[in-house]
Amino acid sequence: MLFFKISAFYFFYFAAVGVYVIFLPKVLHDIGYNPYEIGIIFALAPLMRFLTPFLFLKHIKLNQQTFKVALFIILVCSLLFYVTIHDFYMFLITNAILGAALSLILPYIEIIALKNVGKERYGKTRLFGSIGFMLIALVLAKYLSDSTIALHFYLVISILTIVCSLILLKYDENEEVGGLEDEPFSIMKYLAFWISLLFMQISFGGFYNFFTIYTTENGISLETASYLWSFGVLCEIIMLYFQGSILKNNLLLLIKFSIFVTVMRWIIVYMFPDNLTVLFISQSIHAFSFGLYHSAVIVYLYTMYSNKKLAQQFMFGVAYGLGGFIGAFVAGWLYGEYLFLYSALFAFVAFTALHIHSKKYIAV
Repeated sequence: MLFFKISAFYFFYFAAVGVYVIFLPKVLHDIGYNPYEIGIIFALAPLMRFLTPFLFLKHIKLNQQTFKVALFIILVCSLLFYVTIHDFYMFLITNAILGAALSLILPYIEIIALKNVGKERYGKTRLFGSIGFMLIALVLAKYLSDSTIALHFYLVISILTIVCSLILLKYDENEEVGGLEDEPFSIMKYLAFWISLLFMQISFGGFYNFFTIYTTENGISLETASYLWSFGVLCEIIMLYFQGSILKNNLLLLIKFSIFVTVMRWIIVYMFPDNLTVLFISQSIHAFSFGLYHSAVIVYLYTMYSNKKLAQQFMFGVAYGLGGFIGAFVAGWLYGEYLFLYSALFAFVAFTALHIHSKKYIAV
């Protein structure tokens, strides 16, 4: 029963992410935001995800009460989207607050999932998040006629995510999350690995924030762009389902391979932006550049640190937070013909940093 409860959380959480990353940039573009403004908005929320975990080193404890407050903030921000979306600065502030609240939710649930279903079944429950992401891409593309429709979807799905989160709270074995355990948490101890995480997500800045705009400006219809998103997620789902046995192998080697094929993926998108067949091929690589990569990183971090919950918070903070912030900001600044060539360069930096890390530490 717990397996399905966790699966339901992932389904609704990543369906909300789908609305946010696939359609909200397009909505902002259509109501008059320029690429630079879109980049700033989608950079600030990840920045808050990066900054927030530092508060939990000494100053704040992420207990169940704090978790509930974060869920309430998500609800309020989802409502505020309606009244702030046409004001750049107000919408910016709303996204920043939302980013801080979201930074507490997923790491909390990830540890519950790993503890209760194990790494062998983790992929099978996590794939429901990919299904939610894919379905929202297919459904909303058909109904997105004005900005309020996307906001309606985001509000309803956020409420369902909150309900699932509250149900899972009783499975948290340790109410206090983020306190010091056997040893102080340190990023510097494995600095090259954290640099690799950072640059891998920077490379995704152009994809997450501008792929829909980039493809539609190269002659791909919005509906077809949604099919591209969905196909990538379908490949990811297949990987998540079958990766249990794969994750028993050398985790660092799996992560390194995933980064390498991501470099190839961005080069393909750069070279063939209007070739639908090639774009579908590039999207198939999402099975590795997100599906396998994310799971391998989650499991590897779980083995690296005694303070596992704080390690997950910082993973989402450094990678999806700071990496997402820099990636979105840089993508808005660099948007144009060479956007995905720059993305390939960022991914190559991630590959190089991980290679340095693997030379220092024995692979798990």
